[in-house]
Amino acid sequence: MRSLTHPALHRTAAAALALVLAACCLVTGLITAPAARADEWRDKQYWLADSGITKAWEVSKGAGVKVAVIDSGVDAQHPDLKGAVAGGYDASGSGQPDGQKSVGSKPEHGTLVATMLAGRGHQPADKTASPTPGPAGPAPDGIIGVAPEAQILSVSTWLGSPNPSGKSDQDQIPEAVRWAVDNGAKVINISLGSTTPQWPQSWDAAFLYAEQKDVVIVAAAGNRIGGNTQVGAPATIPGVLTVAGLDRSGTASVDASSQGISIGVAAPAQNLLGGLPGGGYAEWAGTSGSTPIVAGVAALIRSKWPSMSAEQVINRIVSTARDAGAPGKDPLYGYGILNAEAALKDDVPEAKSNPLGTIAEWIRVHRRGNLATPTPVPTAEAPVAAPALPEATVPAAEPPSQRDTAIGGAVVIGFALLFVAIIAAAVIQLRRAARDPALKGEELETGALEKVHSVRKP
Repeated sequence: MRSLTHPALHRTAAAALALVLAACCLVTGLITAPAARADEWRDKQYWLADSGITKAWEVSKGAGVKVAVIDSGVDAQHPDLKGAVAGGYDASGSGQPDGQKSVGSKPEHGTLVATMLAGRGHQPADKTASPTPGPAGPAPDGIIGVAPEAQILSVSTWLGSPNPSGKSDQDQIPEAVRWAVDNGAKVINISLGSTTPQWPQSWDAAFLYAEQKDVVIVAAAGNRIGGNTQVGAPATIPGVLTVAGLDRSGTASVDASSQGISIGVAAPAQNLLGGLPGGGYAEWAGTSGSTPIVAGVAALIRSKWPSMSAEQVINRIVSTARDAGAPGKDPLYGYGILNAEAALKDDVPEAKSNPLGTIAEWIRVHRRGNLATPTPVPTAEAPVAAPALPEATVPAAEPPSQRDTAIGGAVVIGFALLFVAIIAAAVIQLRRAARDPALKGEELETGALEKVHSVRKP
């Protein structure tokens, strides 16, 4: 197998990863909604009750936990995020150091995610009380996040279209992960995905770094309608909590989800609501929205039990999930449907390891034990070039099976016959082409669909 640093494979990987953002966000039209009170949007946030989140708030609302949103940038001025964004960093190289400028092909994406994760709502225009949730509950209007007392670190990346700075996703993602870890994130939300299960080796060290620093990473499984029939990277990385999507009835979504053995848990993915840059709101769908629901629950747990390890946080979420689909873990629901109340209230036996695996072990097996820890990326106050990552190595080849060695000379004969057949077929094709010069090869195109529905500014 060739390394991803080979030009041909590099182009293939870049093409697949270029769909990173679009593949996880399924949307449903861009229509201006008539003027309405924002609390009408609050009433539509069905997942807060259905997923047990309102009951989980009796235990924790996420205070004291920083959650990094690696996305297209977060608008900290949105009314529902007032006081929620604690800082940020630009990994895209677009020249805005605080990560709070919307960039990339879907600039609204990061704000949609952040409001669902840690939105605090806001007071109506005729009220002056603080919008920060307190003992009396969150402010009555706007979007309330799963962890309304958590803080957001916005780490902006330019994905889904050519980056003016020239930095690729192979550079931006590891830089973003390391910055988030070094700046206090205990949970990282990655509502981004690709159409390939493989990830560039340049990502290994950063995800290993997060694992070693005890950080929970939650990633989107992707959407079939966005080109993801199977889970794509980074949601395939061992140890990452991968989130699948449910439709409004609570079953695996046909369009707004995908499938794969790396899925850990399922959460609502359709008829979701979030904030837009500039103060608006949108109805949207996709595992991009499922992911902050689960990342928010991870923040609730880390707030309740600050000393609990990342692997135990993940175990608490998956072991309390309500089983669905085939009995036990399956490729549509993972361990089951998110149950936030149980995750915060049930007695859960301690796990010996992360039930979703470990990137350290994967590297040991597939990268010939290259476990080098990268130099931490600098803080936002003094940004410099990203530190060098370990050089790519060719994964160790699998040893031949007994069957492979037993067939010996038969293989040689078989290949000779196959060669003759190929030559004969080629001659026939050339004769056909000579008779019909109009014959042309077929071209295949792939793409992702994204739309946004019901937009309103307060």
